[in-house]
This record gives sequence, C-alpha cells and structure tokens, in this order.
Amino acid sequence: MNDPADIRGRLTYAVTLMVSATLCVSVVVMVVAFVAGLWFDNIDNAEIFKLISPAFQTIIGGFIGLLAGVKLGNAEDSPPPCQGKRS
Repeated sequence: MNDPADIRGRLTYAVTLMVSATLCVSVVVMVVAFVAGLWFDNIDNAEIFKLISPAFQTIIGGFIGLLAGVKLGNAEDSPPPCQGKRS
C-alpha cells in the first residue's frame, strides 16, 4: 500500500491530471476572449490579440513542457522497451 513506486505513480497521475485540467480551462477562457474580440463591435480586435497572444503561447508552452517533463521523468525508472527483461 505504501510502496514508493505506487505513491510516485499516483502522484504523477494526480499532477498530470491537475496540469491537464488547468491547461484546458485556460485554453477555453482564452478562446472565449478571442471570440469576444472578434464578434463584439465595441472591443478592439488588435488590442485583444496584442494582449492575449503572448500569454496564450507562454501558458500553452509551459504546460506542455511540464506535462512532457513529468511523463519523461516518470519513464526514467523503467528500462527501454528494446532491452526487454533480462534474467
């Protein structure tokens, strides 16, 4: 029950789940802001894109990097599939 490998796997799963949920929420909010900038006449499109585009790229890149790091860091313990099991 308190096996370190099991705890590490559950922690990795929980962190991956939280990062994925946060990424989804932030992408939805930014897309809503983009759409609002396109459809509403009283909002200047150039200002919306100027403000949100760098933040959008930073958030997406950061979260994808974090997800890749978590997954690659978790796979570090297992041997590569080409080596197989040795007896």
